[in-house]
Amino acid sequence: MTIYHPWENLGHLQREMSRLFEPALPSGNDEFSRSDWRPAVDVKEEEGQYLIRADLPGVDPKDIELHIEKGMLSIRGERESEARQEHDAYKHIERTHGSFYRRFSLPDHVDTDNIKADSHHGVLEISIPKKAVEQPRKITINH
Repeated sequence: MTIYHPWENLGHLQREMSRLFEPALPSGNDEFSRSDWRPAVDVKEEEGQYLIRADLPGVDPKDIELHIEKGMLSIRGERESEARQEHDAYKHIERTHGSFYRRFSLPDHVDTDNIKADSHHGVLEISIPKKAVEQPRKITINH
């Protein structure tokens, strides 16, 4: 006797359709192609800073790497899968696990020396302060 779960196929179809409409990622031997999942991210501009909030439930902050290089901020890590036994009676699994990698291009007028990151309740918040933008001024020519 086989148990038929009609909604299981619908969930698979939804995931495949979502994948079709995701932005195209670079192919080849790069970090994006080796990522197993992409955390949801919000980017917000405030008066004196930019805020990046990434949903990383189940990821220990010690397992998250933040790097800045040549104006690019990289977030990398991994969410471990829980041990599952054959006799565990899972009916439906949606939570993804494995490695993730996100990268963001930063504007020229940010203070990369004072970037701060905090993690609370599975949300990584990165605060990127803005530098004061030099205002244009007229230069007097002496004669």
